[in-house]
Amino acid sequence: MTVITNSAEVAAFCDRLKSNRFVTIDTEFMRERTYWSQLCLIQLAGENENAAIDPLAEGIDLFPVFELMADPSILKVFHAARQDLEIFFKLMDEVPHPVFDTQVAAMVCGFGDQIGYEAIVRKIAGKQVDKDSRFTDWSRRPLSEKQVTYALADVTHLRTVYESLAATLEQNGRTAWIEEEMKVLTSAGTYRVEFDQVWQRMKIKGRKPRQMAVLREIAAWREETAQRKDVPRNRVIKDDALVQIALQQPKSSEELGAIRLVPQGIARSEDGKNMMAAVARAMALPDSELPKRELNGRPPVDAPVALVDLMKTLLRAKCKMEGVAPRLVANMADIERFAAEDDPDGPLMQGWRHDVFGRDGQRLKAGRLALAPDGEGLKLIEI
Repeated sequence: MTVITNSAEVAAFCDRLKSNRFVTIDTEFMRERTYWSQLCLIQLAGENENAAIDPLAEGIDLFPVFELMADPSILKVFHAARQDLEIFFKLMDEVPHPVFDTQVAAMVCGFGDQIGYEAIVRKIAGKQVDKDSRFTDWSRRPLSEKQVTYALADVTHLRTVYESLAATLEQNGRTAWIEEEMKVLTSAGTYRVEFDQVWQRMKIKGRKPRQMAVLREIAAWREETAQRKDVPRNRVIKDDALVQIALQQPKSSEELGAIRLVPQGIARSEDGKNMMAAVARAMALPDSELPKRELNGRPPVDAPVALVDLMKTLLRAKCKMEGVAPRLVANMADIERFAAEDDPDGPLMQGWRHDVFGRDGQRLKAGRLALAPDGEGLKLIEI
């Protein structure tokens, strides 16, 4: 087993990795009982060596790791990078860069939507990854040999996966596509939590502006509380309870406590008082300051259902032709907005997404393009 537990070895190992074109990285962490991920292990591999670094070892200095993560001359390769990058951003106050995410690359190379690490290793490297240790308690010490073997496999096989995908992207002329996607992953704004925006991710049937205002205030209160206490959001209060509070708009602790989904006792607690203060702030807002539900910073749209269905069909057809996962090109909100707007200016009209879908989507809406059956698929017909 190669587990580094002292600062001198961390520095020496990271120094040796500086001569590599790229390094592969993975982390093991725990988040079930905390708001912030608890980093339990860092796995790193260069072209010829690999090691796991124990961030829980007493007195260990991780600065050489952070320095490596920020080195612009070394490509950092992850699979499904977002959670790993969020952890490093919290520790470094900087996002590792440059980055290559093999999951995103696989979606561009025809491996389907969000393929898992074990599947991509099996398909590209022809190796079988033992998954038994995935859900073990990574915070407990000592780590077993089986755990370390599993953890290191996450970065050793990743070298083969990266080199294969990078070669395919180069051959297909799609390297720039990945570089465009990595700009979002390496943006600090991707990992900063804006308290006044978290409510946008919650599902609520009501659409009245006052309800939206209450939901915004109490969701922001919960996010701040969860961060301050370092507990999961739902440990403070669950989403469905917040939605009911927004819909019912209680005016007193008694009314708050009468809402069925609100946990018993919370109404008269300090958290209950702070929650009621958030409700009061929302109720006091003038009508001119009430929020509206938005998606990706933009107001909702009402697109014709038939046109949305047609755009979804075109998306599937074009992605099959191009060998790209539809989920990478557009989500439902993107398609609805594209269908609703006569002159859309969103992501589907920019960069490689415009080439794959946007251009033909506009032609289809304008009646200059048609779809027809072609065996088991569809073909495009110029009109």
